[in-house]
Amino acid sequence: MKTEDATPTNTVGGTGHGPPAPPDHDHGRARRAGRADLVAAAAGVLLVTAAVVVGQVIQNRDGSLRAQWPPLLASWDPHLGPGTPAALIMAVLVVVHGPALAARLPWRGLLAAAWAGSTAWVFSLALIDGWHRGVAKRLTTKHEYLRVIDRFEDIPATLRDFTNHIVIGEPGNWPAHIAGHPPGATLTFVWLDRVGLGGGAWAAVFCVVVGGSGVLAALITVRVLAEERLARRAAPFLVLAPAAVWAGVSADGYFTAVAAWSVALLALAATRRVRFPAVAAAGGGLLFGWTCYLSYGLGLMAAVLLAVLVLARTARPVPSFLLGALVVPVAFTLAGFNWWTAYHLLVERYYQGAGGVRPYGYWVWANLACATLATGLAAVAGLRRSAMAVPGAVRALRGGSATAFPEARLALLVLAALAALLAADLSGMSKAETERIWQPFLLWLLPATALLPRRGVRWWLAASAIPALLINHLLWTGW
Repeated sequence: MKTEDATPTNTVGGTGHGPPAPPDHDHGRARRAGRADLVAAAAGVLLVTAAVVVGQVIQNRDGSLRAQWPPLLASWDPHLGPGTPAALIMAVLVVVHGPALAARLPWRGLLAAAWAGSTAWVFSLALIDGWHRGVAKRLTTKHEYLRVIDRFEDIPATLRDFTNHIVIGEPGNWPAHIAGHPPGATLTFVWLDRVGLGGGAWAAVFCVVVGGSGVLAALITVRVLAEERLARRAAPFLVLAPAAVWAGVSADGYFTAVAAWSVALLALAATRRVRFPAVAAAGGGLLFGWTCYLSYGLGLMAAVLLAVLVLARTARPVPSFLLGALVVPVAFTLAGFNWWTAYHLLVERYYQGAGGVRPYGYWVWANLACATLATGLAAVAGLRRSAMAVPGAVRALRGGSATAFPEARLALLVLAALAALLAADLSGMSKAETERIWQPFLLWLLPATALLPRRGVRWWLAASAIPALLINHLLWTGW
């Protein structure tokens, strides 16, 4: 249809002056917007190139980056694996048929296909490294959660004693990932073990399958806050996200899904698109509370949650949301774990290790190169369009007419996630590994791809898939 090839002016590809306009049929303006997209993508390529070149110089000079193939935490290791054919087939199918299927499938069918596709993409990339190396053993290495399952035999006692083992030098200090996260992360795998799903293989399958559901949460949120058309446009990019390289297999994919469903439930409650909005809001709050006990930095997801309320123009779900959000902190506090004490000890632990050596001056911008690799050039171009939409979108919100401009609403949601990511970056507590750690934020940058014109969508999809395939075949990422 012609409307699929139209490029909105002012809202996503124009100057940002004046209220958002209807789809742009001015070919000259569309060409200029297209060129600007390519310039943004080229800037992303230059950023990554600079991070690689400068990173190699610094790492070869003094080793202070603590990364063998900066800006990624990876090493050079060209290889093929059993997942290679599946990954190539998956990429070709989504690039060629994904946009058409996303436009035609019934909504529930699209959600099912997106979850299945995302899960298949993650698994196929992980299997490039083989079943044992790429899947079953990933969560059993010396830094990972499964190494301490036996220390949680008495969970209340372990929680009371948890903070005594965070700092290096204390007897029995926790491995890096256990010390670096609140105990909710480790408890997830303890509970899996106790219900008979112990070991690295089950843990990996859990993280990938649950993590894949984050795509559904993002699609549902975009649909209720912006428009179903935009959710459908974004779906192939969410399925074929380069971040899948690091989602398979790491617990951060699981963290991403929990945070995403918190946002989705709040969006459903705020727009009253469910039968019991208060229950949905409380559920969203419960998941946000759990999110904060999975990773200390994910409290920054509050920026995205706030954007949901602003876009829905209501505070009605807030009491129910806050009530739900208190459940997990109260439970952990009563069990003897103090979140704030643990966080301050984590900061000390962070600077005892690589965080105290890695130079802030490099990572504060090289982290963004990692984010570029994990989201893809299409998301970079989409972010450009989102930024251009801000003035008109803000004016529309102030005037109470934002409901008429779904592109503007989507842009504000995306930029809220970008703000959270930038706050994490500036904090200095995310130096390296952000291609994995920032996945809960990166998920919400991908819907910006819906703002790109439909005419070149397959090229943008290919620009997402090819770097992911190259990274997974040429490097050993450890995730």
